Amino acid sequence: MNLRIILADDHPFVLLGIRAALEARAGVKIVGEAATPTALIALLQGTPCDVLVTDLSMREPHGGAQDGLGLIQRIRRDWPRLRVVVITTLMNTAILRAIVSDGAVSTLGKVEPMEELWRAIEAARRGEVHLGRSIAEALAQPGDDEVPPAPAPMPAPRLSWRQAEVVRRLADGQSVAEIAAALGCERRSVNRQRREAMYKLGVTNEPGLFAWLRAYGMTDFESHI
Repeated sequence: MNLRIILADDHPFVLLGIRAALEARAGVKIVGEAATPTALIALLQGTPCDVLVTDLSMREPHGGAQDGLGLIQRIRRDWPRLRVVVITTLMNTAILRAIVSDGAVSTLGKVEPMEELWRAIEAARRGEVHLGRSIAEALAQPGDDEVPPAPAPMPAPRLSWRQAEVVRRLADGQSVAEIAAALGCERRSVNRQRREAMYKLGVTNEPGLFAWLRAYGMTDFESHI
């Protein structure tokens, strides 16, 4: 019996490469592909599969950043028997801990070789969990023992008022132009504040920022400053 796999990533070349590598394996059938969170949920609703291989951070067609952690949690809730393999460039240990604490989600860095992905898929088929080397190394960084193993409130990094306001408005779905207009400043100033805030939070992009906020339930930094 074929192992039915669904692939999800918003980079077409990544999908193409993974598909080509997995289809070369005997007994594997790629039953669907998705490039956005919305498309993935729709595909899962109508396509039976055994293993889902998905990027953590995908964007919707309108350009909005998707909360990857929330997506994984929804999939685990609605399809509890589906085995999930997450591939990601995100190395924020708080978010990674929130993912691997599930106990049924394998996690790999996108720097891992394709053979590592296959090992994760085979582990998933056996009902086991596999962590890629880059993920294990990220979780073993000094200071991890001070981070709660499950999502829980923690002290926010010290953000300036302007940085906190930019983060709060981004979390509310406002664009950079809208934030600049509301704060009476230039868009480059908003972009600079956003970059500085993300640096302090240890994330590199907006999906990572939203996943951090999701992990700790903190959408208002003003009360923590």
